[in-house]
Amino acid sequence: MNLYSINTGHFKLDGGAMFGVVPKSIWHKLNPADENNMCSWALRCLLVQEGNRLILIDNGMGEKQDAKFFGYYYLHGNDTLEKSLNKYGFTRDDITDVVLTHLHFDHCGGSITYNSDRTKLEPAFKNALFYCNEKHWEWATVPNAREKASFLKENILPIKESGQLQYINSASEIIPGFTFLEVNGHTQGMMLPVIKHDKGTIAYMADLIPSAAHLPLPYVMAYDTKPLETLKEKEIILNKAMENNWVLFFEHDPAVECIALERTEKGIRKKESFSLHEIW
Repeated sequence: MNLYSINTGHFKLDGGAMFGVVPKSIWHKLNPADENNMCSWALRCLLVQEGNRLILIDNGMGEKQDAKFFGYYYLHGNDTLEKSLNKYGFTRDDITDVVLTHLHFDHCGGSITYNSDRTKLEPAFKNALFYCNEKHWEWATVPNAREKASFLKENILPIKESGQLQYINSASEIIPGFTFLEVNGHTQGMMLPVIKHDKGTIAYMADLIPSAAHLPLPYVMAYDTKPLETLKEKEIILNKAMENNWVLFFEHDPAVECIALERTEKGIRKKESFSLHEIW
């Protein structure tokens, strides 16, 4: 099994929204904001190669939205999904499976693209199956008012219309050693992949713990629909990670890809950080 970090760019979000109740005097030291209180965050995905399977976990914001949309989120940097796949000798057509942790636009926007003459939306991965939690699919396709702006129908509905959608749950196993944890604090039915490799186990944190700066339990995003549930889920999963020596992989940390953990008097904290290619 081979693992590859796939960077699809960076974007900006309000620092206060990203750190919830944590004061700016604290979080500003962790990820400094610009003059508009916006911090830069990664759109980092994970590619898993096993035999003839090429499994992509999440796929960033995509490129099909209009200038007004990107004006809100400041997509920046030189990385794109296509460039990052090409770096390892792959294209979108090589992807056999796309795992969607959840359907917020910054995690699934790359799933769908326009055809060559921009008259029709179609899956960007024409040879892949797409996997999503069924409970979350129903949650996203009939969205609540709070999350509606994050669930864009053009990112979601064409997946099912293509016939390429399959549902998963916490009992699913995409390939041997590729399992899931279901969490519900950030949004209903978010799936966290846990991948066993002969060199260890890596857990993909998605938006449960979006960056290494969010390790302390109270550091919960204001975007979360059930923040107290997120807090409990973080505690359970961090303890599980400690007990099993998991490496955590961060989707949104602007600088840190992976960390190992240690238990301290302040709780579970980062022991060391490293890039994925240093260990896999």
